[in-house]
Amino acid sequence: MKTIPSAQFKEQCLSLLDRLDPEGLIVTKQGNPIARVIPYTPRNPNGPSAHLIGALRDKITVHGDILTTGTRWNADAKP
Repeated sequence: MKTIPSAQFKEQCLSLLDRLDPEGLIVTKQGNPIARVIPYTPRNPNGPSAHLIGALRDKITVHGDILTTGTRWNADAKP
């Protein structure tokens, strides 16, 4: 992986980004690595699990009210 001093990166930033390889680039300051610049790879616009939405349609049956536990309680009652 190619390393480059931060001052040189600052001077050549746009051209370096145009020529960025898949491994990326390590930016150093006083010989110490401070950043790694890697190319952006776009994700699936619908998300990684988009194919799961609606996958169980017509395969499951809901019985009863799924928004309640079925237990009745009175919040105003004193113990």
